Amino acid sequence: MHEPPTRSEGIFHDLSLFLARRPAIETLMEVEDAEIREDFTERIRQRLGISVEDYAVLNVHCIGIEAPLRLIFEELFTWNRASVWWPNHLATVHRTDGTLDRVRILVFGTHGGPVELFRLHAVRVRRDPGPTDLDNARYVVYETSGGYPIGVFGMFVRSRIADRGEKERSQVFFAVGFNFYGKKDWPHRRVINPIWEAVHNRASANILNRLKQVCEATYARLEA
Repeated sequence: MHEPPTRSEGIFHDLSLFLARRPAIETLMEVEDAEIREDFTERIRQRLGISVEDYAVLNVHCIGIEAPLRLIFEELFTWNRASVWWPNHLATVHRTDGTLDRVRILVFGTHGGPVELFRLHAVRVRRDPGPTDLDNARYVVYETSGGYPIGVFGMFVRSRIADRGEKERSQVFFAVGFNFYGKKDWPHRRVINPIWEAVHNRASANILNRLKQVCEATYARLEA
């Protein structure tokens, strides 16, 4: 039986759920090899219409979800400070104008005196597949600013491609490309990047695992 994830009760619960806990499904995709990175860069350009070639950091996560693609994408569009799949006590989602066009991510934002981690500005949104999209792709792409990760963040959903061994009916990708403080050659990158990736990768994997739980539980309830 599909059950939704439990709701976090505070900052320390967020730390436990999103950082301390090993995800049930690992989601990180290998892009460090130069040839693999070049392939991903081209696929992102073709899919999302953006270039990540000039970013020092390229980080891609993927998970399969056994639920309709539209259901998943609409769940992503409910993203707010109440979303149980996001660590809102640690990094609170604030919709600047009530939509997902402009989003501020605030450190401990529900506990007073919020500090802005970064800002997101939607630059490309596709809520329905294009006429030539055979895999029903939908996505939203953000420019990021206001903090250390100056670059882009994309959420991409498509139908499974059986030839790639994908089993679940829908595939969800989170892709981040950025330069620390807007500088590709930031001198402290080699020290900070491994720490950032360790935290970001664990959080991203748990976020996607919890998103999978939410969507599959919702779909199971609708099908009952």
